[in-house]
Amino acid sequence: MVQSAQTHGNQPVRPSGLKGIAADFSSDQRAFKTASWGKAMMWFFILSDIFVFGCFLLAYMTVRMSTTVPWPNPSEVFALHIAGQDVPLILIAIMTFVLISSSGTMAMAVNFGYRREKGKTAVLMLLTALLGVTFVGMQAFEWTKLISEGVRPWENPWGAVQFGSTFFMITGFHGTHVTIGVIFLLIVARKVWRGDFDTERRGFFTSRKGQYEAVEIMGLYWHFVDLVWVFIFAFFYLW
Repeated sequence: MVQSAQTHGNQPVRPSGLKGIAADFSSDQRAFKTASWGKAMMWFFILSDIFVFGCFLLAYMTVRMSTTVPWPNPSEVFALHIAGQDVPLILIAIMTFVLISSSGTMAMAVNFGYRREKGKTAVLMLLTALLGVTFVGMQAFEWTKLISEGVRPWENPWGAVQFGSTFFMITGFHGTHVTIGVIFLLIVARKVWRGDFDTERRGFFTSRKGQYEAVEIMGLYWHFVDLVWVFIFAFFYLW
């Protein structure tokens, strides 16, 4: 077995050359053995999704910078008519506040989960799911408004036709992630409420007895979805 490091006094010293490379690989392999299968797979999923969303946003930037037709002004397109005047981006600001707030409730759910306070954990997960449903509902309202005003994937009354296709593709893909997250939040919250993680009841997403790791895994997914929205918000609505 390759030694991960030589020691010099009390301080480990990394071997040089090929032995150093082998030591790096062997130490990483031992580090990953401490991670559970579920958590490791969630990190792999998040990494793959980063590439997908990254490609979508790069395609959006490429299309927007290369088109010769003027790009619609987000302050006009996403404005709401309130009290006789147009308020720019008010709906988007509320949507962003709701989704970021759900990250806070999810973080508290994970914290209470590892304290084995199943009542507070379940309530906070349900609150997170409620905020997610609110976000998706406002996104559906936004889509309905734009469609009623003539925006289509192949048509846009305010300028470049690529606006509709990129908007529906990126926000729709993200909204699908939020919807899936809400479904799994409800499933895991129900299992927490029934005490499945305390009694080691058999079934999907049930971890070892006394371990609320499924709550933490859901937290990883939910924080990722929220972080992606920050980039969509910056690229689509503020640019």
